[in-house]
Amino acid sequence: MVYDPKLAAALSGATLRQLSHWRNTGARRGAVLIPEVSSRRPVLYSFRDVVALRTCVKLRNDASLQKIRRALDTLRDDLKEREHLSSYKLVADAGTIYLAAPDQAVDLVQKKGNVVIHQMVDVLQPFYRDGRHIPSLLQPRPHVTVDPAVRGGVPVIEGTRVPYNEVAALLRDGVPAERISDYYPSVTATAALDAADFAEYVDSYDPDPPRESREAAAG
Repeated sequence: MVYDPKLAAALSGATLRQLSHWRNTGARRGAVLIPEVSSRRPVLYSFRDVVALRTCVKLRNDASLQKIRRALDTLRDDLKEREHLSSYKLVADAGTIYLAAPDQAVDLVQKKGNVVIHQMVDVLQPFYRDGRHIPSLLQPRPHVTVDPAVRGGVPVIEGTRVPYNEVAALLRDGVPAERISDYYPSVTATAALDAADFAEYVDSYDPDPPRESREAAAG
């Protein structure tokens, strides 16, 4: 499964502008994360990319982009860590960023390589970013789940292989939630409503319409 920028943004909490900026290899200190599937149009992210993006979004709650880039430089250049960014647990606290392990952490910014004690933070759990609730990555809605082993990670109705967006599309076409089971017997009305709610959340990451369209709508 691959994720287009909009779905990657919705599952990670990053904005589309941030995704574009973070994959910019022309940045002074290099890209934060280059999609491992495709970095050129169509831009496509992997599940591991989405996990890494959630890490970056959580770090931005407490650290500047400059500090994040500095931490990544330390991780890659000084510590010689070359695995995918999703392989590492990075947390920000008290003006620095740590590479965290269950019982200790390494300061990547202020005291490079200094081992300290730090509490682990689970990047897969829900969190808030700029007032927006970013859902659990593996269960973004009560009846919608994300599992890399099921359809490669596309969000599906819990306990099924039915993609959330196919169910949401039926509701948008006017099919009542109670009748979704006529099309997908394993999908309950409650699950269908959760799929529609998640689809609306994903659509909230659509970029703003062009200025001309906004002005036309206003006129």
